[in-house]
Amino acid sequence: MNRYSKIAFLLLLSAVFLMGESLAQEFGKDRSGTQGFQFTKITVDARSAAMGNSNMADATDGSSLYWNPALASKIGTSFLSISHTEYLVETNQEYFGYIHKYKDFAIGGSVQYFNSGDQKETTETNPFGTGRTFQTHHLAAGLTGSHRITNLFSYGITFKYYYLNIYDITYQTGAIDFGFSYDVGDTGLRFGVSINNFGFDASPEGSVINDTPSGRDTLSAESRVSLPTRFIIAAAYNVIEKEKSSLVVTAQITNPSDNAEEFSIGAEYGFMDQFFLRGGYEFGKQERLLPSFGAGVKIPFSGRTLTADYGFSNFDRLGAIHRISLGFNL
Repeated sequence: MNRYSKIAFLLLLSAVFLMGESLAQEFGKDRSGTQGFQFTKITVDARSAAMGNSNMADATDGSSLYWNPALASKIGTSFLSISHTEYLVETNQEYFGYIHKYKDFAIGGSVQYFNSGDQKETTETNPFGTGRTFQTHHLAAGLTGSHRITNLFSYGITFKYYYLNIYDITYQTGAIDFGFSYDVGDTGLRFGVSINNFGFDASPEGSVINDTPSGRDTLSAESRVSLPTRFIIAAAYNVIEKEKSSLVVTAQITNPSDNAEEFSIGAEYGFMDQFFLRGGYEFGKQERLLPSFGAGVKIPFSGRTLTADYGFSNFDRLGAIHRISLGFNL
């Protein structure tokens, strides 16, 4: 690490921060609530959540299938990831990702599933509940291909299928994720660019029987639902690279199609490449008043490696979010 690389990264970080704040002020929140499939924006892994959702340029594990498919081919071996998220108001999310490496290529498959749990059914005539419950089901399944062209540059693409079910109304559509990753020589500085959820609108199928003061009505959904496309630019830098300790600093700008721009920063400290402490903060996101944090551990066994991570983030009024992730180096 030379002095000029560190100075350049600090200048870049400052420029990214100022740009993110400027964009967040210029484009307000007038796009909120204009698109569906919002579960696709819920972070799937504990490490990313603990670092404030800032590590798209450094997601070199199973979470790369969610953040940037270009990073899948930068993983040294095949990798299996599973994650569980205790989300808001007793909802849950599960994630599964598998990456198979072959030389400089990688093929991956992922499933993100979000479930609302049992919700009370309410109507005009029964505003406190009918005694019945319902659930919503949200699914995103992806197939990824990634190629590491050189030691410095890689790209990847993911083809995705989306499914959303509310009562007896169903939405289905398809989309792609596309991304690049570039390392600036051996300076420890790297960049990532990705586009997520770029695809087609979904048309509704099915109908719902609704109780009204005048009797029962059969209602059919009429409006199409759009995907929340995201454009992400991120950077990561290895500030410390020693035998017993390491420190990675990350920064990310996320430009969603249905909300104001967001800027996030994070850091991860590693000891003996086995124990990790993480923290991060998101700017421009409502309810996120406190930093996120978490920890992780790597456990070697039988020539393989097991990673276990925990991430905690908090909404001011809605409460805490807990995430647990397990990774297996195959």
